Amino acid sequence: MDEQDRWRQMASAPRDGSRILVTIRASEQGPAEVDLAYWSHGDQFGGEGWRASDSSPGHIIEYAEPELKCWMPMPSANRTSMPSPWEGDDDEQLDGSGI
Repeated sequence: MDEQDRWRQMASAPRDGSRILVTIRASEQGPAEVDLAYWSHGDQFGGEGWRASDSSPGHIIEYAEPELKCWMPMPSANRTSMPSPWEGDDDEQLDGSGI
């Protein structure tokens, strides 16, 4: 697996506004899924936190920290599909530390 294409712990996610892929935890609303998100330092549309990057003003999707399980950098342009959500239970397996 390419070093770029691996899930990482949310604590290491960049909070500089860059777009990243995140695994949203499974909940009563549905199974785990992948979304494109970024860290917002807050503005007239909401406070500081994780937001879906495809949101438009007035329809912002904000994620609470516990909703997000892990992240990975944006894939290269030649990738043909989105990665699958992280399905492991052990945080130790993220970042390759379970090997």
